[in-house]
Order: sequence, then C-alpha cells, then structure tokens
Amino acid sequence: MTVNPSEGEPLVSRLFVLGGARSGKSSFAEAWVQARPGPKLYIATAEARDAEMAERIARHKERRGGGWRTLEAPLDLIEALSSYDSAGMSVLLDCLTLWVSNLIEAERDVEAECGRLIKHLAQSRTRIAIVSNEVGLGIVPDNELARRFRDEAGRVNQRVAAEAKAVVFMAAGLPMLMKGPKGPLDGGRFSGRARGGEGSDR
Repeated sequence: MTVNPSEGEPLVSRLFVLGGARSGKSSFAEAWVQARPGPKLYIATAEARDAEMAERIARHKERRGGGWRTLEAPLDLIEALSSYDSAGMSVLLDCLTLWVSNLIEAERDVEAECGRLIKHLAQSRTRIAIVSNEVGLGIVPDNELARRFRDEAGRVNQRVAAEAKAVVFMAAGLPMLMKGPKGPLDGGRFSGRARGGEGSDR
C-alpha cells in the first residue's frame, strides 16, 4: 500500500474506511494517518479478553511502530476523542464495530452514543480515520442478539458515512472510493493503493 501526500492541497479531515474481515481496512487507515503531519493517536475499542485477541492487538501495535500514542476506549469513545482534540492531531479509531458490540453488552443506548459521536465529529479539530466492519453482506443471523448487532452496526455505519468527508470500501486489499474527491483521495494529497497484497492481513 502506498500513500503519497503532495504539498499545497487541503487534507480530508474525516475518512471512514469500511470492509470485511481481513480486507485491508486497518492497514489502509493506518497508512493514511501515518502520512499526515503532527502527532498520531490510536484509539482502540478492542479488549484483550483471550489469548488470540491479545496476539491480534500485539500485531497491530508492532505494525504501527513507534511514534503513536495508544488509548484504549472500549466504551467511553467520545471522552477519549475529546481528550485529544487538537488541530495538529491525527487520530485512528479502530474500530466502530467492536465499540457497538461493547455498548450492546454493557446495555448502553447505541443510538444515543452514536449521536454523541456524530456531534463530536462535526465539531472536532482533528484529522481522523475511522475503521468499521461491513457486517450486512452475509446471511441473516439466526438469533435475535446477532440480528440486533448487525442492525445497530449498520445504522452506526450509515450515520458516520454521512458525516465523513471521504468513504473508502476495502475488499481483498483494494480500496474503492465511495464518497469524496474523485481521483487520488484528498484532492492530490493522498493516494492509497494496495500493492502486492500488503493490506491482506487486516
């Protein structure tokens, strides 16, 4: 994956990256944030509840390398975002899907929390890339909880996509621009392309 910023063009301030499991969405979003100037913050909604998830989190940290501050926010996402809201900050939020799952488990009001997130994004001074899973492309789940999760995640994705300045859908490591400037994303300051399957592991 390559990211090629050029000078003299305005930055897209809010990028939303959607895709399925191992589609390349996280690595694409990371590359976008990595190319931005200034300090970088990674906001994680995942919790290391078992060995496999702990290993997955460790791989993500290793891939990002140094120069990133990490903040865990499985539930209180808006508070985490607000605590680092500055004009020079670039933020990667990964991912909305786990946040929705955590909210449901904690019996929080997903619609209300999403409303707070949208309000924050509209007023935020940071550049932010938000990662989420597209969970509505498969079969209808066979139980009520799974159907509720699918529906809640889909509604959250729609609201965030509406607020985002650019939306990219990832499939097999390849980015497809769904919303935003045509041509190189960012009006010339960003070009994201999968190269040799580099994004296939996320």
